Amino acid sequence: MLKGLGGLGDMAKMMKAAQEMQEKLGRMQEDLANLTVTGESGAGLVKVTASAKGEVKSLDIDSTILVASEKEVVEDLILAAIRDAQARAQDAAQRETQRLAESLGLPPGMNLPV
Repeated sequence: MLKGLGGLGDMAKMMKAAQEMQEKLGRMQEDLANLTVTGESGAGLVKVTASAKGEVKSLDIDSTILVASEKEVVEDLILAAIRDAQARAQDAAQRETQRLAESLGLPPGMNLPV
């Protein structure tokens, strides 16, 4: 009897599941590159838009704060807005990763390689 062939069927299922997971991870990576978040500082005087992967896409500075004597304040606001955008990007990526893990039936807290 060819008893060992049952194991090959299970292996084929596992390989197919692994391939599907890899495809979903690839799509999620693309989605994260296209998903944008906006970080702010100074009550919205400085705004930074970034991808969910943390890549800064744009910077918007309210012209009322562009005064030479306030240079250091503006620099601090820019850095704070970038940090806020990066934190929001990380949160968005984590939510997307968790959503994908749940759709794959993985246990909570399992880290996916993204």
